[in-house]
Amino acid sequence: MFRAHIELNFPSFFKAKILIGCSGGLDSMVLVKLCQTLDLNISLAHCNFCLRGSESEADQAFVEAYGKNNNIQVFTKAFKTKLFIENSRQSVQMAARELRYNWFQTLVKTQQFDCILTAHHSDDNLETFFINLGRGSGLDGLLGIPKQNGAVARPLLPFSKDQLLQYANQSKVQWREDSSNDKLEYQRNQLRHQLLPVLKQIYPNALKSIASTQSNFRALKSILDIHVKAVEQALITKADENETHYNISVLKSLESTQSYLYPLFNRFGFSDWNEIDKLLNAQSGKMILSKTHSLLKDRKVLILSRNDIKPSETYSIKAVNEEIFVKTICSYLKIKKAETIDEMDSNTIYVDFEKLKFPLELRPWKSGDYFYPSGMRGKKKLSKFFKDEKLPLTEKRKVLLLCSNSKVVWVVGKRQDARFMAQQNTGSLFYKISLNHAKD
Repeated sequence: MFRAHIELNFPSFFKAKILIGCSGGLDSMVLVKLCQTLDLNISLAHCNFCLRGSESEADQAFVEAYGKNNNIQVFTKAFKTKLFIENSRQSVQMAARELRYNWFQTLVKTQQFDCILTAHHSDDNLETFFINLGRGSGLDGLLGIPKQNGAVARPLLPFSKDQLLQYANQSKVQWREDSSNDKLEYQRNQLRHQLLPVLKQIYPNALKSIASTQSNFRALKSILDIHVKAVEQALITKADENETHYNISVLKSLESTQSYLYPLFNRFGFSDWNEIDKLLNAQSGKMILSKTHSLLKDRKVLILSRNDIKPSETYSIKAVNEEIFVKTICSYLKIKKAETIDEMDSNTIYVDFEKLKFPLELRPWKSGDYFYPSGMRGKKKLSKFFKDEKLPLTEKRKVLLLCSNSKVVWVVGKRQDARFMAQQNTGSLFYKISLNHAKD
C-alpha cells in the first residue's frame, strides 16, 4: 500500500536524496522503516530540544544507534530551546517547530538533499483542523496539513495513527515514547486525549469525513484564488521587486472590503484585518508591520514592501569617466566631459567644470541634509523638499545624494543643486552626469 502511494504521489523519491525528520517516536520510526523497505536513499535528522533532561539524551542516543546499526547517516543538533522561547516569546511547540524547520532547511542547502520527509499522519491533520478552527484562522487553516510544501513532503498523511501502530507491531519496529505527549498543558494533547477519542466514538469515520471536507475546501479555495487574483490585478497600480501599490479607492469600493484583506495580505504575514481596515482611512504616513513586510498608507495607495531591503551603499567616485553601478536602484551613474549642454531631464545634469572636486561621494540622504534646489531661492532641507514634492516614504528610503566636498551636487534623479549648475554662455567645459537604468 505504501509503495503504491509513493509511486503514484511521490515518484521522485526513488531517485532523490532524502532527509527524514526523526524524533525516535512511533510515527517517524515507521516512516524510516517504510522508506527502508523501498530502498530509498535516506538520512536522518534528529532534534534534541533539551527539554526533558535524560529522556532527551536517550532519544538522541536511540536514533544515533539505529542509524549506526542500519548504515544510515544521522545528523543531530542540540538546541537551547528555553533561551529561544524567552527571546522569541513563542510557545514551546511553536519555538520547537521554528528551530526544527530552520535547521532542516540548512541541512538541505549544505548537504544537498532533494527533500525533507516528516511523519505527519491523518490524526495529526485532524488535530490541526480543530486547532485552526478554534483559532478562527479562515479557509486556509481548515485545509489541513499540505502533503507537500516546498521541499517538505508528508507521505504518511493518508494513514491513521492506528494503521501506523498496527504496522509497527507487525514489523517489530522499535520506538521511543515521548512523555510530553501525555501532558495536557499542550493544546494539541488536549485535543488528542480528550476531544478526538469522543469524536471518533460518535463519528467512527471522522478521519475520512474531515479529509473529504478538506478536499471540498481545496476546490473552493482554487475558485477563490482565481477571483482574488483578478481583484488584485485591478487593485495594483505599481509593482516591482521591492514594493507593490494598491489603489485604496478601488479596494474600498469592493463589496465587503474586509473579506478581501485576508486573501490579499495574509501571505505577507499580516493577520489583524481590523488594523489593515483602519489603515485605509488613516493619515498618510501611517504604517503597520509584519515579520517580513510593511504596509504604508500613502495618500491614495497602500504600499507593500519587504522589510529586508538593504539600505543604499556609499560610493566614492575618484575620477571622470568612471562608471558606478548602484545596486539599490539598478542603475549606472556616468560622468564625462562635455563641451555643450544638450537637453536635460530628471536623470541628466550638467555641472560647471571648475566647481566639481574629486573624489565625489554618492551616498544615502540623512536627516539634516540640505541643498540649494535649482529654480528656487535659498537652501532647503531634504526632508522639507520631499514633503513639498509629495515623495512617498518608500521612495525616500532610496534617495541618493551626489556630493562634492560634502556639498550636495545632485539629489539623484530629483533635483540639481543651483550652486553647481553649468552655464552655457561661459565658454567653459562641463561635466555631464547621467543615470542610466541597467535595463536600458
